[in-house]
Amino acid sequence: MLTGKTIILGVSGSIAAYKSAEIIRRLKDLNANVRVIMTVNAAKFIGEITLQTLSQNPVYINMFHDSGSLEDSLPHITISDTADLFLVAPATANIIGKVASGIADDLLSTTLLSTGNKPILMAPAMNERMYKSHIYKHNEKKLQIAGVRFINPEYGKLACEEEGEGRLASVDSIIQHVVDVLIEGDLFDTYDLKGKRVLVTAGGTREYIDPVRFIGNPATGKMGFALAHTAQVRGANVTLISGKTLLAPPESVKYISVETADQMGKAVLDNFKHADILVMAAAVGDFKPKRTEKNKIKRKGMLKIDLEPTDDILEKLGKIKNSRITVGFAAETNNLIKNARTKLKKKNLDLIVVNDVTQPDAGFESETNIVKIIDKSNNVEELPKRTKEEVAHRIWDRIVDLINKNKGA
Repeated sequence: MLTGKTIILGVSGSIAAYKSAEIIRRLKDLNANVRVIMTVNAAKFIGEITLQTLSQNPVYINMFHDSGSLEDSLPHITISDTADLFLVAPATANIIGKVASGIADDLLSTTLLSTGNKPILMAPAMNERMYKSHIYKHNEKKLQIAGVRFINPEYGKLACEEEGEGRLASVDSIIQHVVDVLIEGDLFDTYDLKGKRVLVTAGGTREYIDPVRFIGNPATGKMGFALAHTAQVRGANVTLISGKTLLAPPESVKYISVETADQMGKAVLDNFKHADILVMAAAVGDFKPKRTEKNKIKRKGMLKIDLEPTDDILEKLGKIKNSRITVGFAAETNNLIKNARTKLKKKNLDLIVVNDVTQPDAGFESETNIVKIIDKSNNVEELPKRTKEEVAHRIWDRIVDLINKNKGA
């Protein structure tokens, strides 16, 4: 995903510096070239040799070297020249304050000031009192005005044993921000979904048998959340409706949490009238108990539960869609193409995305997916194993093609 990209990782003096090793490993997994600049204080928290081994590049700490090479004598210029993106993680209040004030008294601050117009990402890590201080907020605002992007820290237990905001963002979040910035720069300068109102569903539904038991499925919401996030990256105004999940919703999307198929149906119908595009990635249950017991059912041998079908949300919407684009998902175990084509026609969809949930790395709870995308002309596009973010971007590519085709019609 990041082949050919060079990322400069700045590591400043925070206990969270130990996470820089995992950041490097994850970036290398995406084929990025990673070059590391550490502050003197950062080197007290994590070893230079560790980061050099992981990055497979020299690690720079000091402003001046005596090797005689041009790169060693002017590293703040030569290193910044190679960068596609500059990531500072962790970014202390000190390094943020320095750059905001134009101070360049070590290699990291000097290189940051010499990056020109290249994107800079800062991932702050500090005590909550520092993070919420007026001085820090003033410095962060100055850098944001200058075009620096910030990856908000998390709430949690801090190094000082206090709880609060200021803990370095998760490595997943940091990597995703890096990917988003570089993808935006390469592919989406024009934000091809800008102004589009997108409705995405995610996760599985639950149908309660009694107050403590339900019928459900293993859906985690990862595919739907990836679709919502990537739509936002491409400029869309996104509403995300999800069943119960452990995932944090993407920032700046309208988020609606539901549990049952009926709740999902109502939320989708309420929001569909305001949407231009619907992508129904949720795994909505097909059946629900005819009766939900008010009290917990006690164990008494065999239990018989009568089930009835839930409403088919997409079939309902297919009858009132008008010019809206609707995309469905089909989780299948056999006859993928045949079953998907039947659903595509029955539900009046523009595209359907089908996968074999019995296949390794393609089913529920997986970080990757292997799908086929089928259109109204029965054309089948097969995608080999990709991350769910990559699959999501390909789905949006196809939707943008439909938008442009409709414009030309």
